[in-house]
Amino acid sequence: MEFKNRKVAGELLAKALEKYRKAPKTICIGLPRGGVVVAAEAAKILEIGLDIIVPRKIGAPHNEELAIGALAGDVVWIDPDIAAAVGASPQYIEKTVALEKKEAERRLALYRKGKSAQNYSGWTVILIDDGIATGSTMRASIAWMKKLKAARIIMAVPVAPPNTLKNLSQEVDDAVCLYSTENFYAVGQFYEDFPQVEDREVIALLSR
Repeated sequence: MEFKNRKVAGELLAKALEKYRKAPKTICIGLPRGGVVVAAEAAKILEIGLDIIVPRKIGAPHNEELAIGALAGDVVWIDPDIAAAVGASPQYIEKTVALEKKEAERRLALYRKGKSAQNYSGWTVILIDDGIATGSTMRASIAWMKKLKAARIIMAVPVAPPNTLKNLSQEVDDAVCLYSTENFYAVGQFYEDFPQVEDREVIALLSR
């Protein structure tokens, strides 16, 4: 299966999320940057609000692309097995978490343009990304929404590998995934058009 682009993926997700159309105290929350494009289209069709969360991957020493965990808000999740396997010391993790928290705060301020965060207590939140690979940032985002006492947490993505989908589905109240396959190398392989999303596009989508 291949999606034409992130906007079309958002349209298809909205169809799968039809029961949440115009639902009170319900909001789509996009994971930047690509997930915000998907979430914005879904939110528009469902006629509910749009917001953003800024999780950050905690990369391995000497290999930032390999996630040993992630953070969202003040929640930090570390996979102890991966951290041990790559030799990530407690000192390294502490230093990296501090740096990534600072970057998350900077990005959130940039995207929100001074607007205060929504109080999600008692809300239904639909966490949306353009796809899930390892699931570290989504896992941290789910944990953060739980800490904020969201009433229900929905995970909605166009594509994810089966094991990751199964594990994350156990962490939420509902999970929607349009396509899942073992033949998974990167999220971009499932899109015909998968350009880099710039900060200005995220800001524009949120300002609507």
